[in-house]
Amino acid sequence: MQPDIIAYGEPMVEFNQTGGAGSRNYLQGFGGDTSNAMIAAARQGAKAGYLTALGDDAYGRMFRDLWAAEKVDFSRVKTDPLAPTAVYFVTHDADGHHFSFFRKGSAASRYAPPDVPVDYVAGAKILHVSGISLAISDSACDAGFAAMEAARAAGVRVSIDTNLRLKLWPKTRARAILTEAIRLSDIALPSYDDIIAMGGPAEPDRIIDDMLEHGASIVALKMGAKGAIVADGARRVAVPPHPCKPVDATGAGDCFGGSFLARLAAGDDMVAAARYAGVAAALQTEGYGAVDPIPNAERVRAALNA
Repeated sequence: MQPDIIAYGEPMVEFNQTGGAGSRNYLQGFGGDTSNAMIAAARQGAKAGYLTALGDDAYGRMFRDLWAAEKVDFSRVKTDPLAPTAVYFVTHDADGHHFSFFRKGSAASRYAPPDVPVDYVAGAKILHVSGISLAISDSACDAGFAAMEAARAAGVRVSIDTNLRLKLWPKTRARAILTEAIRLSDIALPSYDDIIAMGGPAEPDRIIDDMLEHGASIVALKMGAKGAIVADGARRVAVPPHPCKPVDATGAGDCFGGSFLARLAAGDDMVAAARYAGVAAALQTEGYGAVDPIPNAERVRAALNA
């Protein structure tokens, strides 16, 4: 299968704390921002695919089984026999959710430009990368840019989600790399909190203006519980949050991104795509984990029409 949307990044096995702060119970699931996004896209009916490397281990095999079940194409995913598949833990307290990552030296972090299947990228409609895709190692960053350049050369739209993790790289490097990635992108999916953390402007309109000036043609600024703002050179529309009863926000931004790209690939305009994605992300927060609570298209449409 040639996917319409391909994402590049690092999948991670997730252990998510259940039962509240101090609990010793963890639910095993799956994560990795770009993998989450492709599962969300596939559940909305898109033809989605993934690029990465996995370890030759039980967790790598679990991901292949997951993608097969979710109808995410993994035919070009590498197996690295010398490195593990990464894992992370999510804990919860009164201040929200917190991540602990165990990813140094992972198979995905060893991915390099020669590993990028140019023909596969060139056959898509959209290539999706994230700040995490570019932060996990120098070679992974170079591979991400190689994929973006291959996409642009083939007329494939490029999507970038800032998804900032300052534990992975210094703020100055993050700002420089993400600025260049936005320059190569057509679709920017920044998080308001990420922009503030990088020292960017506090005014949403200024954030959007900067993204458009740097090269993006569509910007969907994710603002958490405040909803989103979507803009291009001609329109700027606030998308209010969909009412929900959140218990875990892990992966909500990824669900928004994957759902947004799925609807763009299906032909929706940016406003309809953002409204759809906002509902999908809200519904996703009503369960624990990054993947299991992602709603399918039938549930999203029912909520939209309620």
